[in-house]
Amino acid sequence: MRNNGNPHETSLTAADLFAGAGGLSVGFHKAGFESLFFNEMDERAGATFSRNFPGAAPFVCPVEELSAGRIRDESALGDGDLDVMVGGPPCQGFSINAPARRGSDERNHLFRHFIRIVLEGIRPKFVVIENVPGLASLGGGETLGSVLAAFEGAGYRVAFRILNAAHYGTSQERWRLFFIGTRLRGVELSFPEPTHFSLQRPNFTGGREHIFRHAVGGGSQAGLFGEPLMAPTTVGEAIGDLPPIPSGGGAAGMEYEREAGSAYQSEIRAGSRKIHNHECAGVSGVNLERMRHVGPGGSWRDIPFELLPKGMQRARRSDHTRRYGRLHPDRLSPTVMTKCDPHWGTVFHYEQERIISVREAARIQSFPDWFRFTGSKADQYRQVGNAVPPMLAQAVAGHVRGMLERAEGRRAERGDQRITHSTG
Repeated sequence: MRNNGNPHETSLTAADLFAGAGGLSVGFHKAGFESLFFNEMDERAGATFSRNFPGAAPFVCPVEELSAGRIRDESALGDGDLDVMVGGPPCQGFSINAPARRGSDERNHLFRHFIRIVLEGIRPKFVVIENVPGLASLGGGETLGSVLAAFEGAGYRVAFRILNAAHYGTSQERWRLFFIGTRLRGVELSFPEPTHFSLQRPNFTGGREHIFRHAVGGGSQAGLFGEPLMAPTTVGEAIGDLPPIPSGGGAAGMEYEREAGSAYQSEIRAGSRKIHNHECAGVSGVNLERMRHVGPGGSWRDIPFELLPKGMQRARRSDHTRRYGRLHPDRLSPTVMTKCDPHWGTVFHYEQERIISVREAARIQSFPDWFRFTGSKADQYRQVGNAVPPMLAQAVAGHVRGMLERAEGRRAERGDQRITHSTG
């Protein structure tokens, strides 16, 4: 088990369902949890998870084929207790960007297999599930209600909150819905307070009542105990130390050519001696020409009309605001996507004539440099884009750890009192 960037001795345990490449597990690892097993149906994402967490038992199969009995037979969990089970069920059916948001989408019900495995005998002390904010409004709130009811039926009290990764130090705007639940008594469920502010206002239903509203605004915003929130981590602070590479170029392992230029870079480089996955896909000649017309922070509106794709020549200037965009070194990045295609969004490097590399996308997502992605470049971009930002996951994990340790401490105190009373 790696201990890169882990400030705690690894004494607590976690497991990950719908794990993807392991963004949630990286965050929990950095907060002091050991990953005992994971489930992921995509073999390529599963290979990346196993590459980085070789001590976690792999269950690379559809979750429908997984059972609590098999987990206990084939992992280090055995008959022991699990502290936290985390998961991110596929969210395409919930997403506000999906072509059709339907409660009948079969992907919307995969979370029930999370519940099934809990009921079959994997009874973690805490559960953490993340998803897209659109789940909160799907079906007029019916889907959200069914998730809460299912956990309560399994014996867990559950709370939820919509969190922005930028509010916890990452260099991108990325809103995610988190559920935290526990079967332990006496725990007051809560969520980590933001440490940074951002300017992006939520554009989804529930964006006023389910977020930390005080973190949306300027530098005068105050956080916990009245301390001012920190400024957002910019794209330049995230990737500015990485060496230049040509379009379609890069290498599997590169030397650091310069010292870390920000606290973010120092943290992200901890535990790594080389830069891996700093490779980018090539782009067509016409896209290279389009790119030359787009300055930092610009978009498709800066491209001459005759160079625009035919479909975008008919677009209103208020549409497709992120397409053919170039990142700005002094701003946050939009949400990192699964496909690094300029027709999808803002993927041009802020000063080099290319799209961002896999490692740069991973840096913006807050993956540490020791984490290595496997598979083709398309696989790697997809794994990065599908992941939960590890820095956001670490904030949640550290908060859960605190609730768990306080609860266990109270239980230990009650146990000591019972022993004292019984021995007179």
